[in-house]
Amino acid sequence: MTVDEGQPQSPTQALDPAEKRRLGRRVYAASFIGTTVELFDFILYGLSAAIVFPAVFFAGTSPAVGTVFSFATLAVGYAARPLGGLIAGHFGDKYGRKVVLIWTMSMMGAATCLVGLLPGSASIGNWAPILLITLRVIQGLAAGGEWGGAILMSVEHASEGKRGLFSSAAVVGGGAGVFLAYLAFDLLGFLSDDQFMSFGWRIPFVASILLIAVGLFVRLRVSESPVFLEESEQRREVRGWRQLPLFELFRAEPARACAAILIYAGPFMAQALLSTYVITWAITKFGFARQTFLGALIPALAIMVVALFFYGWLSDKVGRRIIYIPAAIAWAVFYVFVFPMAETGDPLTLFFLFLIGMAILNGATNGVVGAILSEIFPTRYRYTGSSVAYQFSGLIGGGLGPLFAALFIGWGWDTTSIVIMVGVTCLVSAIVCATFGDTRKRDIRA
Repeated sequence: MTVDEGQPQSPTQALDPAEKRRLGRRVYAASFIGTTVELFDFILYGLSAAIVFPAVFFAGTSPAVGTVFSFATLAVGYAARPLGGLIAGHFGDKYGRKVVLIWTMSMMGAATCLVGLLPGSASIGNWAPILLITLRVIQGLAAGGEWGGAILMSVEHASEGKRGLFSSAAVVGGGAGVFLAYLAFDLLGFLSDDQFMSFGWRIPFVASILLIAVGLFVRLRVSESPVFLEESEQRREVRGWRQLPLFELFRAEPARACAAILIYAGPFMAQALLSTYVITWAITKFGFARQTFLGALIPALAIMVVALFFYGWLSDKVGRRIIYIPAAIAWAVFYVFVFPMAETGDPLTLFFLFLIGMAILNGATNGVVGAILSEIFPTRYRYTGSSVAYQFSGLIGGGLGPLFAALFIGWGWDTTSIVIMVGVTCLVSAIVCATFGDTRKRDIRA
């Protein structure tokens, strides 16, 4: 994009190359640490929902019923994420990305710390699950606003030809957050089961406040998105309903908004089930130790962090679709083997299960979806559009997926029903992604 004479330069255009590079590193770090905090906190809850919460917050119910109730609270968080995306998208598209991201991080940190301090149902009765659900809703609202803003801050600071690489900041940070969450639980393996259930699981929740402090320090030092500032200069506020980015989005491109939701619904479901429900299913049905699964998953997650960065970089070279579509189809095929591999309980087999699923396939889909979603919407409602698309896909895949899986097994169905559910949604995601063309070539300032 060139700057005509007489027009003011954007903040980044006025910088010298060395300063641009320093700003780029700072923006990358801010997006990285922000989503690290978000996913660390969010996955801690998912892990606890699978292992701890049925006994702590739903005491008195059968293990099967407690698991369904626990995963229902997990789904509540995913249900709140689209609302968080709408709220954050509205303010982010109207007033800027940075201030919204400060609020989302603060909300997530406060809610997560309070979950770690919340008494169980044995102490406060029904207030325990009620307060747990309330805190989960706050987590969901914060997570819903965080992802889109973190992606956009990176992408809108990036130069042409590097949007895939810069968008990887948020997803690499998310991968690091997932890794740290599982590592935190694994490091508590020296505790007995009774110690872990009574107080050990609370330690990572309370300790997450340290990550929040670091994240806020880094994020406060980042400048506002230059693309947003340019758009703000060019576009004057109009009165009435058109001021709402959500209304403008669905007025201008309702089909695009609905289709964008389906892009990541399948892969989101596949990775969410693999990292939460499959573990719960195997531990409950076969009596495997949780450390067996965590010991296999954690190395795969470490590799996934590198893979996310690699796929983001590669998508700038070869395009987004050529990576995303084959990976989404591969997810559908791979799930035929997921449950047979999980039920072996063999550490090496489990490592390959998580290596293929989380590092290779999730690395490919999650590594490029941020760039895809940020490139298919214009600046004036990009925060709203990308957040709505991602968070509703999270509601379908990460919220309803594990809940329906638990219900299917509770109804006496076998795991084939889960394999079919994942396979169909992943194939739909691949088909929808193909319809959007090569988003890599689009000018996001246009």
